Amino acid sequence: MQLVRQKEQRASFWSVRVAGVAVLVAVLGSACADPGAGEQPAPAKPAAGQQGRVEGAAGALNAYVERVRKARAARVAAARKWGLDKAPLDAPQPPVVKPKITTRKGFETAGKGLPPVFTTVPTKEKVVFLTIDDGAEKDPALLRMMSELKIPYSAFLSDYLVKDDYGYFRKMQDSGVSLHNHTLTHPYLPGLDYDGQKRQICGMQDVIQKQFGERPRLFRPPYGNYNEDTLRAAKSCGVEAVPLWASEAFVDHMEWREWDRDLHPGDIILTHFRGKGDWKGTMPDMIRRVMKTVTDKGYAVAKLEDYV
Repeated sequence: MQLVRQKEQRASFWSVRVAGVAVLVAVLGSACADPGAGEQPAPAKPAAGQQGRVEGAAGALNAYVERVRKARAARVAAARKWGLDKAPLDAPQPPVVKPKITTRKGFETAGKGLPPVFTTVPTKEKVVFLTIDDGAEKDPALLRMMSELKIPYSAFLSDYLVKDDYGYFRKMQDSGVSLHNHTLTHPYLPGLDYDGQKRQICGMQDVIQKQFGERPRLFRPPYGNYNEDTLRAAKSCGVEAVPLWASEAFVDHMEWREWDRDLHPGDIILTHFRGKGDWKGTMPDMIRRVMKTVTDKGYAVAKLEDYV
């Protein structure tokens, strides 16, 4: 029933836009007409009720166009402020029905019904997804930059790094960022037995629920290493999917999983909360690097949770 209502709402929205376009075309046509052609019969005026509907549709369309124009102008200005050569491209509307996520070939385990492990979301749209791991660097400039540029991203947190400043990540969450699980202390999970892995994963589920009010659906194992016990433990405490990554962003370069060293529709990009103590630059420097790569290749950054 929800899908039917969404389709009806979309149909209503597009009928308003089409009606508005018709009005604009009519107005432009009358404005371009030969002023000396007075011999032509005047078009019949619409009935009062019909005229009101047409004018209302035109007004709604004009308001929508103006909102889009202002939003794009603000993004261009923010890009200039933050030192980007180009403004980020606008992502398309998210899918009404999320794509079916399956485990990437080569990442399977023997267990059935376990959370899928994947590096790319199945989509034909030229979108990629930005994810940031661990929580070590807490740079206020990152929050301002991402908010002003309207770049969506997802954070995968480890408690031993975030517990000294949960407030920083609450601000992140307040701006629309989803916070997910990256274990309590970032261990090599296959080196632990099932109970040890469960403590790491489910313990972090509990921390995020307590501190941020939501139990994560997504989990990323440290270093991308896991085994069947990892996925069983994750499933036991509410994890639905295990996104890894197709490429990794640093301040001065990108690293690639695929042989062609390129982006593909639906690719997940990994980076980390790091500062000058760990790499040659700041978090905003890293964002400039990754956004140059993404935008130059004609991709937009979309919100992972809209697709998974």
